[in-house]
Amino acid sequence: MEGVAGMNNVRNDWHQADIIAALRKCGTTLAAVSREAGLSSSTLANAFSRPWPKGEWIIANFLGIHPSEIWPSRYFDING
Repeated sequence: MEGVAGMNNVRNDWHQADIIAALRKCGTTLAAVSREAGLSSSTLANAFSRPWPKGEWIIANFLGIHPSEIWPSRYFDING
């Protein structure tokens, strides 16, 4: 994702609705992924509101991507 009008190539975090939609496209829900990970059904939602590496990795692994693609603001980028 690009920032407003492509300014400085800023990458924004995915909106939580986009994450939920991506999970739905994979045929599951955030609650189901949470339960499969041995957590309470609402626990992974914590990753939407604050940094939580464990939860971010669980969600990203299910989607087959690195958490920094979903939450670039939470991960250091050596290239700026």
